[in-house]
Amino acid sequence: MQIKAKWQGGRAFTAVGPTGYPMTMDATANYGGEGKAATPTEMLLASLAGCIGIDVTMILKPHLDDIENIEITVDGVRREELPTAFTAATLTFVVDGNITPKKVWRAIHLGEEKYCAVSASLKAEINYKLILNGEEVTAEQV
Repeated sequence: MQIKAKWQGGRAFTAVGPTGYPMTMDATANYGGEGKAATPTEMLLASLAGCIGIDVTMILKPHLDDIENIEITVDGVRREELPTAFTAATLTFVVDGNITPKKVWRAIHLGEEKYCAVSASLKAEINYKLILNGEEVTAEQV
């Protein structure tokens, strides 16, 4: 896969990959940008959520009619010194619907261990949480 990023002036870049969809990035004012687009690190965490989310919905395909909502929140922790790389991330899945926690945890684990190219590409420690129908359910409970 190839991505091309073209400088747009200042600290802004627009990247395009094989799908042809533009992805605009900018730095915050702290780094000389204008804050007119997502930062590359925001896009990285968004990519993590999107990748595992796609995997989970593919694995849960037979049960998607029973699911009303899936939201994924990613909380990333970064080093204080340069490079301020992510050292850890916690992904919290909020799922509402008529599905067992065992099925959702199975999908999360398969996505993590077998399918998600983004999580497999990161050095950060990645942890997962599940809130099903308003209640936290740990993997150990299923």
